[in-house]
Amino acid sequence: MDRSGSERAEAAASGVPVTGAPVLEAPAVVDGVDAPLLDGVPRQRRDSFAEGVRECERVASPRATRPVPIRPWRLLPTPTATPFTFAYAAVLVVTSLVAEYASPSLVHALHQASSTDVAHLVRTPVLVLIASALWIAGGMFSPYAIGFLLVLTALERRIGGARTAGVFLLGHVIATLATEVPVGLAVLAGQLPDSSLHRLDYGVSFGVAASVGALAGLLTPWLRWPLLITFGGMLVADLIAFTDPMTNWGHVMSLAIGVAAWPLVRRRRRARGRSSGWARLQSPPSPTTAE
Repeated sequence: MDRSGSERAEAAASGVPVTGAPVLEAPAVVDGVDAPLLDGVPRQRRDSFAEGVRECERVASPRATRPVPIRPWRLLPTPTATPFTFAYAAVLVVTSLVAEYASPSLVHALHQASSTDVAHLVRTPVLVLIASALWIAGGMFSPYAIGFLLVLTALERRIGGARTAGVFLLGHVIATLATEVPVGLAVLAGQLPDSSLHRLDYGVSFGVAASVGALAGLLTPWLRWPLLITFGGMLVADLIAFTDPMTNWGHVMSLAIGVAAWPLVRRRRRARGRSSGWARLQSPPSPTTAE
């Protein structure tokens, strides 16, 4: 039989559960938010919901609970991860050893034949543009040699070898032509002597400067702007010193070329990220061992 309203009120006031009426449990509180228990599920613990929420958050964001390991060896090129930089660095090591231990007359002849001066650019432009990038001005331990290893390795790990080579060659070729063509025009106009047509010009510095500019576009802002300000300040200081103005202007132009390539390298990095993410989804999960 149904009890009357007064009986229900008296039973509720006395704390005795009313027969046939649902018993409401107080909602669980998870981080200050009420989380009601599920209807029809027996033996629910009040803290089960909180544990489930914390477990989902841990699985959804593993990087928040797992520290990122520091791997210093990733700063250097390897034949598998960065084949372009590794092979190119090996060639530069060989040519640097030749420049260090061969006779001075042979080294001068090789440098002269590889120079991207106006006379060679007029006769064999493709050959000298390639050959000039096989030497390091200053030797294996010069700042641009060290920058070559670090910058091109970091860039190739982010955008791949083909686009890294493209950025390097873009800076090397455009900056070379932009600095040598005015020299030829000045010689034709009588503003410079004929000896300027045979000015030695070789090295990897233009390509490295372009790679620095491109790499900066892939870094976080707190790394990007200090890198650009520091490297750009060095180039401006060289311009003010006026020791080699044509080469110094070439470095500034190369850095600007790398910065102008940001849309290209960023698009490539997003494409690599999507492809790697899809590969991880396709691959079966690796078994984990219980700790």
